[in-house]
Amino acid sequence: MADNGDDESQYRIKGGDYVVLKRGEIFKAVQIQPKKKVIFEKQWFFLDNAVGHLYSTTFEIGSGGVLQLRKLRDAESSTDAKEAGTDNRNIVDDGKSQKLTRDDIEMLKEQGLKGQEIIQQLIDNSSTFRDKTGFSQDKYIKKKKKKYENTVTILKPSCRILAMMYQGREPGKIRHLRYDTLAQMLTLANIHAGSKVLVFDTCAGLVLGAVMERMGGYGSVIQMYPRGEPVRAGVESFGFPAHFRDTLHGFPICHVNALLAGTLDTTAKDPSAGRAFFFLNKSLRNRVKVLTSCFFFQAQEKKVKQEEKRKKLAAAAALLEGRNADGLVIASQYQPCPVLMGLLKFLSPSRPFVVYSQHKEPLIECYTKLKEHGGTVGVRLTDTWLRHYQVGFKL
Repeated sequence: MADNGDDESQYRIKGGDYVVLKRGEIFKAVQIQPKKKVIFEKQWFFLDNAVGHLYSTTFEIGSGGVLQLRKLRDAESSTDAKEAGTDNRNIVDDGKSQKLTRDDIEMLKEQGLKGQEIIQQLIDNSSTFRDKTGFSQDKYIKKKKKKYENTVTILKPSCRILAMMYQGREPGKIRHLRYDTLAQMLTLANIHAGSKVLVFDTCAGLVLGAVMERMGGYGSVIQMYPRGEPVRAGVESFGFPAHFRDTLHGFPICHVNALLAGTLDTTAKDPSAGRAFFFLNKSLRNRVKVLTSCFFFQAQEKKVKQEEKRKKLAAAAALLEGRNADGLVIASQYQPCPVLMGLLKFLSPSRPFVVYSQHKEPLIECYTKLKEHGGTVGVRLTDTWLRHYQVGFKL
């Protein structure tokens, strides 16, 4: 019974979880924190009441921003059994078919009518609704729901959902990477549990998080990053368990040449570490003791962080020195050809690699360079596309 309870708990919303809010085709990733106001689609509310419910539950936003569980009878549309016309040829969009005015709708809201009830009033007072085809009626209802229903659905983060969220809100951050393209990248790179994968990702960490999700917390993921600190904003939104962090390593790509040449020294410490405090403390020794202790604390904290960073660099370098990685995924804003030719040396023989770019010219350069250099087989240039079909009703 305990095992069943543990299995069920992963499907329930808990405090501190990262979740994705959904309304229509709009998504937003947030973290559940007590008494924290969340703004989504021009509405504010609190997520406290969502704790304990199952993921994919739909809530209504009540007064004061309190979430209320949406009842089944409210979720069901009262227009399921409706009359429909055969075509729309005789319908004239002159703005006179709706009897309710804006003031009437505001009055309905003041009377406490909810979204579905207002939509039903709009349907009842429309002189052309029943003459529309079933497909047109559904489009009308969907449009009114988006405008008048104050509901929100809480989803568990996943690779597909987060890719759709970025694609809809900030496609430039992920280099216009669609979720179908991301799925093909994971498949072509043969990402699986227990493998060692190199990832060079400047797509807000979405590709990195997708690789970690596919591996399920088993194996090693080495993130190659250009400068400063690695960007992992997208990884945070996945809400991975703590043990997933143990599989993630970071290595600055500026040290790749030194590692390949065998000249990288991961044991060297910063010679200036600690000196600043010594001289600063000496000059202020007889002045403000509180300020001195503050500087001492900051210097010690900086020294600890530097030592921790050095250990992480040494651990990532040890993984790369074997040159036995199982896969390589590149999705970057930078020119991919130099990065690819440098990181290919860390792959084991007969291992796959994938390079993504939103433009074809960098990929053509990579293709040409690989053919000239040799040592690779099965190199292909592909262009993924996705078509949305509009399916109507049978007449």
